[in-house]
Amino acid sequence: MAKYRYALPQMQGGIFLSDGGMETTLIFHEGLELPHFASFVLLATEAGRSHLTAYYEKYLAVAQGRGVGFVLDSATWRANPDWAAKLGYGVSELKAANQASIALLAKLRERWETPSMPCVISGAIGPRGDGYKEGLMGRDEAEDYHSVQIAAFAESEADMVAAYTLGSIEEAIGISNAAQAHDMPCAISFTVETDGRLVSGRSLREAVEIVDDETGGAPLYYMVNCAHPTHFEQALEAGEDWLKRIHGVRANASTRSHAELDESATLDDGDPIDLGRRYKALRQNFPSFRILGGCCGTDHRHVAAVCEACVPTLALNA
Repeated sequence: MAKYRYALPQMQGGIFLSDGGMETTLIFHEGLELPHFASFVLLATEAGRSHLTAYYEKYLAVAQGRGVGFVLDSATWRANPDWAAKLGYGVSELKAANQASIALLAKLRERWETPSMPCVISGAIGPRGDGYKEGLMGRDEAEDYHSVQIAAFAESEADMVAAYTLGSIEEAIGISNAAQAHDMPCAISFTVETDGRLVSGRSLREAVEIVDDETGGAPLYYMVNCAHPTHFEQALEAGEDWLKRIHGVRANASTRSHAELDESATLDDGDPIDLGRRYKALRQNFPSFRILGGCCGTDHRHVAAVCEACVPTLALNA
């Protein structure tokens, strides 16, 4: 049974950490091959599961040292039908992989969770297509498509699902509706270009407000990921009500655009200390931003720097 599905602790306040750029860390730091940027393939072997366990534990140690909560996102950003088919996974194999990702996180929670560090298990969902492109699905097609993965999570110990790197408002609506249909708490995370807008040209505010209007406020909260803070700071204006719906940030290490990152053969891991300062400023201006992690190019050093900047003592956890 899911432990927190009907009472998620991050909704009660306090800072929660999450991990960083899983795929970029495993490829560039660990030297692993991830076809189609898919980390879920590692779940198929004992060696792969050991790599994932070691990866998560670096972040859990940071959270434990500061007495803050942690959101454990599964290694399933690519574990949806189209990407899985490219990797030779059938329907049953894909369901097993999604559920194996949650089982791995459940074991980690058993070992690491403490009263001061609740660990929420989140089934990670990625876009059907390229995360840097808008995609062409309507909301109904998106609901049907993503229901496959969400249904697998609903039968597991996952407490919630979180959809990352979304550039399409319609896909976000479909995912939100699918999660609601399966009685799964859901977070929606959009990515933006260097101008602070979705690839479609829509503003972040429009994206949040449209999804809320069209789904009856189905997502528990929203996040921003896969963009550097300098890309989306311009889209934020303190005091605007819609920003209270954004609870998390998982920024890139690099200030490069998505197009530049796509073309780069090397890892730009930026400046962890500077990233920590930027998160601190975001927290000061927008106190609802309390789920803090990283995306492309970040690793446990970046999340540690963010934690150091935003949680200076064990006593400060809100």
